[in-house]
Amino acid sequence: MPENHSIKQCAVYCLAQRFDISALAKLLSDLTLIRIIKGALLIEENHSWSVVFAYGAVVHWNVSTEQQIKLHQLLLNHAENPLTIIEEENFTFALDCPGTRIVEDHIEIESSDPILIFSLSQGMAQSIKLASFETNAITTINNTSYIPKSLAENGRIKLSRHNLAKIRGQLFLTKSDIILNYDLLDTPDFFWECPEYENFYSITAKYLEIAPRTEVLSKKLETIHELFEMLADEQKHRHSSILEWIIIWLIVFEIGITIVDKIF
Repeated sequence: MPENHSIKQCAVYCLAQRFDISALAKLLSDLTLIRIIKGALLIEENHSWSVVFAYGAVVHWNVSTEQQIKLHQLLLNHAENPLTIIEEENFTFALDCPGTRIVEDHIEIESSDPILIFSLSQGMAQSIKLASFETNAITTINNTSYIPKSLAENGRIKLSRHNLAKIRGQLFLTKSDIILNYDLLDTPDFFWECPEYENFYSITAKYLEIAPRTEVLSKKLETIHELFEMLADEQKHRHSSILEWIIIWLIVFEIGITIVDKIF
């Protein structure tokens, strides 16, 4: 097999909620060749590329494990909310092929054009960020699945008001984190300026099923929202019940005072 068709490794990671791209650009520009493209960093060195996206994802093309680890340490030093569960996907790829396509996690690429590499990376980074959202949503749903079950079996949720408030807070954080970043799953703005490269993005987006997975994620968000609303109703009900009992006891107290006053 010719050298330019040799099989190389591609690794995709979601490491954090967000990277400080400005700080990273200043730091990395002193160490290696970088390009800033629409808020992302393209790092080039000896026919290897790393693409760093502001939303916490990085795509490595033909980058050694040692170099990946070094870059990840740097990224995490300039990261907001590093993930406890790091998402990872791996592919193989070959350059200078007759066309660009993906078959069984192997990517055939028609040239080593860095912008072509960047375009493919866009879909792969979206996929890994989506995987992070999916993990977050599924974990939240699984961790709170006992709540509707308790309501169905006992007619009430056996949790203190404090714990109810905490769970509502966790649900809100999960939902807001995903919704605030939902636009990341749309076609990137980069392709408005470079439409000739959009087809390469579409190849990865279609192969990694970004659109159908986004729809499934929407359903999971609906489940989280319904649970959030159910807990809100439970809190309101408990608050109303407490107010009713306060009023009842005040009335009882007033009646008692009146009776005592009449007798004595």
